[in-house]
Amino acid sequence: MKPFQVFTGLIAHLPYDNIDTDAIIPSREIVSPEKSGFGEKLFSSWRYLDKQYTENSEFILNKEPYRSSSILLTGYNFGCGSSREMAVWALAQFGFKVIIARSFGEIFRNNCNKNGLLTIQISDAAYLSLSELCNKSPNQLKVNLEDQLLQSVNQNAEFEFHFDIDTTLKEYFLSGQDAITKTLEHKLAINEFFQADKKTRPWMWQS
Repeated sequence: MKPFQVFTGLIAHLPYDNIDTDAIIPSREIVSPEKSGFGEKLFSSWRYLDKQYTENSEFILNKEPYRSSSILLTGYNFGCGSSREMAVWALAQFGFKVIIARSFGEIFRNNCNKNGLLTIQISDAAYLSLSELCNKSPNQLKVNLEDQLLQSVNQNAEFEFHFDIDTTLKEYFLSGQDAITKTLEHKLAINEFFQADKKTRPWMWQS
C-alpha cells in the first residue's frame, strides 16, 4: 500500500444509485484465481456490447478523456451486493485511486480500505454541486487527505468540500500502512509475549 497524501485526478461520473458488485465486475468475468487482469473487465456489461469486448461508445469510460479517469463519482449505496473483493481489484486495476459517493455498501467499503482504494462519502448538496460541474465539462479534482478537503482545480469551476474519515484509517493511508504492517511494528513485544507464554502455559505450545 503506497502512502496517500495529496492526489489530483480526472473525475468520471456515473450518476446511478445501488451499483452492485455484479455490475462492477460480473461473476462471469471471474474465471481465474489470480488477482490480476480485472481492470479491463470493470463494468463489462456496460462497457462492452458483446462477449468479444466490442466497446460501447456511449459508456463514459470508453470516451476521451475519461479513459484515464482516476476518481469515480457516483450515487447512493455504491458497491452493494456480494462481498467479492474482485470488485475493488477491478476498480484499482483500471486506475481509480478515489471513489466518491453519496454512500457505500459497508463490506465493499471495508474491502476498498484494505486494498488502498480511498472511499469518500459526501453530502447530497456536495454531490449535486460536483455532479453539475462534471456534466458541464471534464473536471480535475484535488484530494487532500491530510486536510480532508476536496477541491476543483479547473478554472471557473468552484467546488470545495471537507470530508470525514476515521482517524485510524486516515493514518493508514497517509503512512501507506495497513493493519498487518501496523501490527508488525510491535513484533518485538509480540515475540516477548510468546516466549513468556511458553513458560507460563507450556501445554499450549506442544505440537
